[in-house]
Amino acid sequence: MRVLVTGGTGHSGSYIIPELIAAGHEVTGLARSDTAAAAVSALGAKVRRGDLEDLDGLKEAAADSDGVIHVAHRQDLLPSGGMDAVSAAELAVVLAYGEALAGTGKPLVAAGSIGSPGNGGNLGRPATEEDPALPVADEHKGTLRARNVVEATVVGLAERGVRSSVVRIPPIMHSTTDAGFLPTLIAVAKEKGFAGYPADGANLWGAVHVRDAASVFRLALEKGPAGRYWHAVEDGGIPFREIAEAIGSRLGLPAVSVPADELMLPGYFGVLTAVVTLDLPASSLITRHTLGWEPAQPGLLADLGNGHYFPAS
Repeated sequence: MRVLVTGGTGHSGSYIIPELIAAGHEVTGLARSDTAAAAVSALGAKVRRGDLEDLDGLKEAAADSDGVIHVAHRQDLLPSGGMDAVSAAELAVVLAYGEALAGTGKPLVAAGSIGSPGNGGNLGRPATEEDPALPVADEHKGTLRARNVVEATVVGLAERGVRSSVVRIPPIMHSTTDAGFLPTLIAVAKEKGFAGYPADGANLWGAVHVRDAASVFRLALEKGPAGRYWHAVEDGGIPFREIAEAIGSRLGLPAVSVPADELMLPGYFGVLTAVVTLDLPASSLITRHTLGWEPAQPGLLADLGNGHYFPAS
């Protein structure tokens, strides 16, 4: 297939492109700068210059492809407009893809969040692929939930003849090039002198190695039915306390409970406070059965033990 990938130079995209090429697909990566173009080319993909603001260009690129994988976001909008602005910009992109792909049966696979169906424990059980993203109302403006409208719109494009689906990603997507939550938690532990966890640390976080996540995107593109959610989750629910203990063990620091009240938590976790208290258990049984996905990389705790997150100083 001729596949258009947006966000190909990001953490997940830089693994998705090689995954697709290894499977025999011809990949074109969107690049907005010379640096991004060089990175896309180095991954073995063709380069299409453009950005997420050029909706006509995106429609043309999508129409010229046999399928689209969308993992890019307008993170530059966060400082000024917050999640509302990021979501609005991405919604416009998704609708542009919908115009270009309507009635074709071509696949559109977009990245989503494992928290979208449960918002941190509201389900009272692990989220499954059959749980839709929670609806968005006025009271959700400025929150992570604001982006749920993007996931719902992508899945809804199935009604317009697009083989659309969403790959939900857990809070931790680990690898040797990880620049997300895990390195931040490690940096905070080093700064504070202990690895903290909220309250009793029993809230559950999911995780997946980015190489395994990339294979979910490929499988969804190749054979995923329309209008579905997929869960790129290997570890379906690790107690946050165990993550903190693993970090502390590698750093030679104690793992310590941080009182779960709004005055104390920000003092340790800072901007991560609203995230680290979430409870996000999830199942990936349907993804494994339907797509034939089987994670092949180390789990989170094993990967923490490999040492690449803790280079010798």
